[in-house]
Amino acid sequence: MLDTQAGLDADPQSRPNLGLAADGGMHRGTGPGTPLEGGSEAARGLRIHRIHTKPGIHPFDEVRWDRRDVVTTNWRDGSANFRQRGVEFPSFWSSTAATIVASRYFHGAPASMEREWSLRQLIERVVRPYVRAGREHGYFASDDDAEIFEHELIWLLLHQAFSFNSPVWFNVGTDLPQQVASCFILATDDSLDSVLDWYRDEALLFRGGAGSGVNLSQLRSTAELLPSGRPAPGPVSFMRGADASAGSIRAGGAPRPAAKIVILDVDHPDIGDFIECKAREERKIRALRDAGFDMDVGGRDIDSVQFQNANNAVRVSDAFMRAVAADQPIELRARGDGQTVRTVSARTIFRMIAQAAWECSDPGLHFDDTINSWHTCPESGRISASNSCSEYMHLDNSSCTLGSLNLLRFLNKDRRFDATSFAAAVELVVLAMDISLCFAEVPSAQISSVTRSFRQLGVGYANLGALLMATGHAYDSEEGRATAAAITSLMSATAYRRSAEIASVLGPYAGFTTNAAAHRRVVARHAAAHAAIRQPKAIRQSMEVSIHDQVLVRAEQEWERAMHLGERYGWRNAHLTLIAPTGTTGLAMDCATMGIEPDLALVKVRKSATGSAMRLVNTTVPTALHALGYPRAAVARIVSFIAAHGHAVDAPGLHPEHQPVFNCAIGPHAIDPMGHVRMMAAVQPFLSGAISKTVNLPASATVDDVAALLYAGWRKGLKALAVYRDSAKVGQPISGVTLPGGLAGPSDAYLGPRSAGASAQAK
Repeated sequence: MLDTQAGLDADPQSRPNLGLAADGGMHRGTGPGTPLEGGSEAARGLRIHRIHTKPGIHPFDEVRWDRRDVVTTNWRDGSANFRQRGVEFPSFWSSTAATIVASRYFHGAPASMEREWSLRQLIERVVRPYVRAGREHGYFASDDDAEIFEHELIWLLLHQAFSFNSPVWFNVGTDLPQQVASCFILATDDSLDSVLDWYRDEALLFRGGAGSGVNLSQLRSTAELLPSGRPAPGPVSFMRGADASAGSIRAGGAPRPAAKIVILDVDHPDIGDFIECKAREERKIRALRDAGFDMDVGGRDIDSVQFQNANNAVRVSDAFMRAVAADQPIELRARGDGQTVRTVSARTIFRMIAQAAWECSDPGLHFDDTINSWHTCPESGRISASNSCSEYMHLDNSSCTLGSLNLLRFLNKDRRFDATSFAAAVELVVLAMDISLCFAEVPSAQISSVTRSFRQLGVGYANLGALLMATGHAYDSEEGRATAAAITSLMSATAYRRSAEIASVLGPYAGFTTNAAAHRRVVARHAAAHAAIRQPKAIRQSMEVSIHDQVLVRAEQEWERAMHLGERYGWRNAHLTLIAPTGTTGLAMDCATMGIEPDLALVKVRKSATGSAMRLVNTTVPTALHALGYPRAAVARIVSFIAAHGHAVDAPGLHPEHQPVFNCAIGPHAIDPMGHVRMMAAVQPFLSGAISKTVNLPASATVDDVAALLYAGWRKGLKALAVYRDSAKVGQPISGVTLPGGLAGPSDAYLGPRSAGASAQAK
């Protein structure tokens, strides 16, 4: 656990200088001598207690290390994409995780003497700047606390219990700009200069391994005139230029392919073109495929079509959704003078959205009124956009650094969730991520200013689907949703409490005073949602002490502390929690499932745009079967069946009542698509941001099915929703497989890294 040392009465307006300059360009930290904002330096810091480490023993010395060779191959022709011999990893790391980290995160030119070759080097390179910045900016009460922080953070990273977002691994401790955030929200106004700034800023963010989002609704529509008297190009036209730029960076050796989202308000006069632009391109892809062109993921002809480098989302209001329900018209308004350009049926627009999403998975929906009703800083501007995967939602021209905890690492051998250890990990990573803002660099003065003033963080988790499976709970069940809600509530409550404790020593974020009432209202709303979590009937009727029970009590205590401390000192961070997709980082932590997702399939193949592919077999199944009481011989038979067939349906000896525990997003006995929406609705009230998640539908789903899901998402209080119908895209980045008997390989069989730039609707 972490606490403060005589710091609760510190001046709440004392804040460390973030080292984010006010001029343009990449902004570097100002160094140890910089006085704290607000006029005085903090005299006392934070005390940190050991949870996993021992005094005098370095975490690296407690694990067994081994050497291995890493080779990734192209799934098309078998040629090598990457090769590094003799890399060093702990013995308990799978070959999949080791290959992901060695090929994606080790710094230095491939085959050069300067390239990193050990996980020790990578972790030390990243952690040392955090410790140094924490010392320089007054975060630690003593040198001993700094050392404990260093050892505990190393332990979490080493044991795959936590991972920073990819830009941290790419950039921190290198000679590259110290970009730590993976999520950016940009802004444009109705001018060519602003559009060109958007292009430039996106390119710099992509170069650093981050993604971005932008709302183009301020741009004039094609129904309006420019000062020259000519028709305006409209936002869809400018999207073509941005898409080409992102595609060039995608092919130019960036750390990962470009990831972006483009958003348009539903009352924009060009909303019809926006809704259909990607569906039209998908029709071209199918026609070109049928004509013999290579349009698969990474195919040599895929760049001949447009809009393949971004997700699209329509921003809808409550008024629009009510008009859909009542079959009423809406007005499309000019951006210049606000006059009505034309009146259209809300149902017609909604049907167009559902049709396009059915065809190609885009666009998704952002529910504007719901998003802004949870806004901690409304006095500083509305939330109009998100990051590329729709989980970070805050002010324009802002950034957010992410970090995700591997839930399965907090499950004890007796299958009890360790709430104390989990809360301690949340405390530590909130502290680490806030420290990173002391040396973080961003590509523009505007983003620098907002990051400096609001200090947005995004703590989340991965492996929820595996955790539920390992404890014998179905993803689409009352018990599964209650467990997810309790854990999410504990995570956010602890994060808010920790943020208030940091504020008690170093002061709240600069924008807090203006937004104090709204921020306190939102935290109280989170706490009220926690009080409404219901104990599932199955748990009430049993004598079992469940994860739900253990975590619920701890979370209630944390919300009380978070509100009490926040009332007195405010919070250090304007935004704290979300659920990210955790694609690459989840694989690096050996997660069987990503983010909040269930498993896509018990056996699956992931393709990347580079031609690499990875075959994965779920490794949680044996744990789940033991939890359900199966003897060892029965477990072996069922696991063998799954490895051979790719699913558990009709596995020998598997009781019918246990089949739902092994249901996946696609394949036989797939999870009901509405089950995904119900899970999102269970956890959304406990997040500062939103949830990056795909609602999977079978290939046989109809446009009406898509429309029903989108409408249900609004009714259930989600902030955003995206769907993916199986086989909707010719180039499908991930798919389940049905294997002939005896074909299955080891559970960590590896053929190459996954693309991090895959569409959020198909990640």
